Amino acid sequence: MPSTASQVTELLLKWGDGDQTARDQLIPAVYDELRRLARHYMRRERANHTLQTSALVNEAYLRLVDKNVPWQSRAHFFGIAARLMRQVLVDHARSRNYEKRGGNLQQVSLDGADVARGQAADIIAVDDALQTLAALDARQSQIVELRFFGGLTIPETAEVLGISHATVEREWNVARAWLRRELTRN
Repeated sequence: MPSTASQVTELLLKWGDGDQTARDQLIPAVYDELRRLARHYMRRERANHTLQTSALVNEAYLRLVDKNVPWQSRAHFFGIAARLMRQVLVDHARSRNYEKRGGNLQQVSLDGADVARGQAADIIAVDDALQTLAALDARQSQIVELRFFGGLTIPETAEVLGISHATVEREWNVARAWLRRELTRN
C-alpha cells in the first residue's frame, strides 16, 4: 500500500489515465488522510450535527470518483477533496435551513485559520463570502479554500496553484483580512 506523497501521486496519475486498479489501490492509501480532513471540518460544526465524519468522507469520495480530473499531485487531490467536503457541508446546511431561513444555522469556527479570531461564522456565510471573494479574486479564494478548508501548507498550496510560496503568503494574508472584514460586517 503506497504511503509516500510520490507513490500517491503516481497512483493518481495512473488513475487519471484510466487505470481503475490504481484507483482501487489509492482508496486505502488516502482514506486516513480524508478522515483527518473530515474530522478537521467536523470540529468546526455544531456538536449535534447530523452528518457524521464517515458520511462526509463517503459523500466527498463519491463526488471525487465522478470527477474526470487530470490529477497533478497528492496536494491537488486533497485540495479538490477539501473543496468537495466544503460543498457537502454547505449543501447539508442549505437543505436543513431551506424552510427556516436564518434559523438553526450551522456554526464553523474560523479561529484555526485566524480569519475571524474569537468569532464564529456560519458555514453558509463563509461560503457566500468565498463566492464573493472568488468573483473579486479567484486565486485568493482558492488559497483560502486550500489552506483553511483543505489544511494544506503554504508549500502544498503553492504546488497545487503553480505559484511561489511568497505569492501564497501575501495573498493568504490579504484574503484573510478581506474575509475578516466581510464576516464581521453583520
